Amino acid sequence: MTAVAESVTQALLSQPTTVALRPRYEGNNICTWIGFKHVNYLVEEAVLEHFRQSGLSSRRLYEEFGLGVDIVAIDTRILNAFHLDDVGVATVEPLGDLRFAVTIVKEGGATKDVTSKVRVALRKDTYIDPTDDLPADLAALAVDRIATAEPGAEVTPAQTTALALGRGTSDDPVLAHLTEGSNSFGWKWRIPYPYCHNNERLQMSGYLRQMEEVVDLFLAARGISIKTLLDDRRWIPVVPHSKIEFLDEALMEEDLYTVYTVEEIFKDFTYRSRMDTYVVRDGRLVQTSTGTITHGYAVIENRRDWKLVPFDQRVLDAFRGA
Repeated sequence: MTAVAESVTQALLSQPTTVALRPRYEGNNICTWIGFKHVNYLVEEAVLEHFRQSGLSSRRLYEEFGLGVDIVAIDTRILNAFHLDDVGVATVEPLGDLRFAVTIVKEGGATKDVTSKVRVALRKDTYIDPTDDLPADLAALAVDRIATAEPGAEVTPAQTTALALGRGTSDDPVLAHLTEGSNSFGWKWRIPYPYCHNNERLQMSGYLRQMEEVVDLFLAARGISIKTLLDDRRWIPVVPHSKIEFLDEALMEEDLYTVYTVEEIFKDFTYRSRMDTYVVRDGRLVQTSTGTITHGYAVIENRRDWKLVPFDQRVLDAFRGA
């Protein structure tokens, strides 16, 4: 009788897991509310805990099998706001092919507060001693590259991202090409080491930080910066939905071109924007990610409460680039 090879991925791909999580203090920027980025961090941590409970922690996968765990797509809906010290009970349900559904319910609650769909890639490490010595079921999930995008237009970047320039620039011929004729804001920026992992690649948490920052820069460029509306009327941006998908790999210290485009305004209460990111390789644009984020505005009523408000003409004009 032929022995059946032991499966190391059975639990990972078939058994749901739960974990209790608290949002990080860093995500508390306005009163005690937690922003969309840190809600997505809860989703990310729930998925990583699912790998741990399944016997395949990200550390084991990297050190023993030479596989990096990359969250390569995340699509999250925030149904109720998270506050400091809230405990969320996250359930991760495998959907097959390293896709997972994540739901988070506040401890003691009866309704879903966050829902998310996540896709993971197990990317073979080629930076340190690459190996193909993997259990068969794990080898079937491993990939040589997260994704590969077709090169686009030929472009000539400007030399404008020296360290002395700090936060990057919105003045570059590549950005002019990418934003021409659209209601967009563009930002060029050098990918820093703290946004990367596995020695070389920009990771999902880095893209979430990128999405948060390009919104901040866009609003400032349109004359309605976060602080401006906070001081003028105690308005804050709120996010019910965000998603990001990798289209290629972006590497440490490459220049990242981020384009933020307002796509649609819904009944003067929410607006959806698209974020697209690119690098230039061999003189050609390569798109590395795409995503969308939906915003509304809320007015701070007191230290605990807020309520949604409709956009006024000043804000609508800013979104439309009037």
